[in-house]
Amino acid sequence: MFRRVLIRIREEIRNRQYIITEHARREMNEDLLTVYDIEHAILTGEILERQRDPKTLESKYRIRGRSLANEWIETIVKRTPTGKTVILTVYEI
Repeated sequence: MFRRVLIRIREEIRNRQYIITEHARREMNEDLLTVYDIEHAILTGEILERQRDPKTLESKYRIRGRSLANEWIETIVKRTPTGKTVILTVYEI
């Protein structure tokens, strides 16, 4: 359903054209995840749903994939108007 969006996000991950928010970094540290875990989960995962911010109408996507240690994690990402992917948060399931 969101195949084109996922392809674009993966391309940006591969090209290191993404931003990790401070909130996402804190969550990564709490769950002992590395940036490589997040990249792997996005590159091998699937979009579960699109969420829309009721105020800004921005879309964000919930992606579920596996870390390098084969643990399930989810990332919430959005795309900016400038064409970057922003990793908003991440958590283990």
